[in-house]
Amino acid sequence: MMRIITRLVVQGLKDARHHPLSQLMTLGAVGLMVFLAGLFLIFLNTLDSELAAEQGEVVIQAYWRGNVDEGVLRAQWEEISHLPGLAKWQTYTPEEALKTLAGRLQQTAGVDVTGLAGKNPLPPTAIMHFLPADGDQAKWREETIKYLEKLPGVVKVQINPLREEVARTWRDISRKIMLPAICMLSGILALVVGNTVRLSLISRRTEIEILQLVGARNWYIRMPLITTGALSGLVGSLIGMGLLRLVYWRLESLAIPPLLAEFKFLSIWQIILLVLIPIAMSIIGSWAAVRATGGAGTTRGDTH
Repeated sequence: MMRIITRLVVQGLKDARHHPLSQLMTLGAVGLMVFLAGLFLIFLNTLDSELAAEQGEVVIQAYWRGNVDEGVLRAQWEEISHLPGLAKWQTYTPEEALKTLAGRLQQTAGVDVTGLAGKNPLPPTAIMHFLPADGDQAKWREETIKYLEKLPGVVKVQINPLREEVARTWRDISRKIMLPAICMLSGILALVVGNTVRLSLISRRTEIEILQLVGARNWYIRMPLITTGALSGLVGSLIGMGLLRLVYWRLESLAIPPLLAEFKFLSIWQIILLVLIPIAMSIIGSWAAVRATGGAGTTRGDTH
């Protein structure tokens, strides 16, 4: 059995050399499909994680004027830390926010924003995570917001910005378009791989006719071609996963306040599916191309 598999793989690799440009385009198409699908799933995983973390949690952000005295600011922050239901919180002076932002941008994009130190546009910010007790949630929110808005220097208070409504809306939209998008990409993938296999089949027509004359069975002729397609799916999916991991490595360090979402990579099952689906679609496309072309033994029928 292993000898047969080895022969098919070797023959598949030899077939891939007949049309190197087509093979490279096929690998690029497969890799791009896996990369885009994986990137889509990463964002979907991140939205799901953020929404799951916020079950029963209320996130409030408060912004102060930039010219507020730092001593007054820290005294207010100390007062806020004793609010009922406060589970965790982060505070940023303009200098701290700019330093964090500069470090992130320098690490991810090589951008230097230290020149903004003299004209820092970032306001003092407090990000508060509440787990309110059971009761009248609407009344609690109203009272908490009014308390924060009355603090000297506060210019804006937001509840769950960019975290609840936006995340939930994008998640719902993403789930509605995910299946049609995967089906469309899979169909395109099968066509691209099938076309590459068809070109290989045409270039080997003389060899195939000789094999038919000496009594070669149809599966003996077709399987190397289908194996070529499967290898294209495998290698292309691995290339796509490699690019995806590289991009994720850059995304991991993009948690810039106040956008503190932590990107979530693919689960093991998602990775397996992103590898198996291209292989399966490549096999289907290759098989369809072999059957449609009619050169791989169809003139002798499938009785051998």
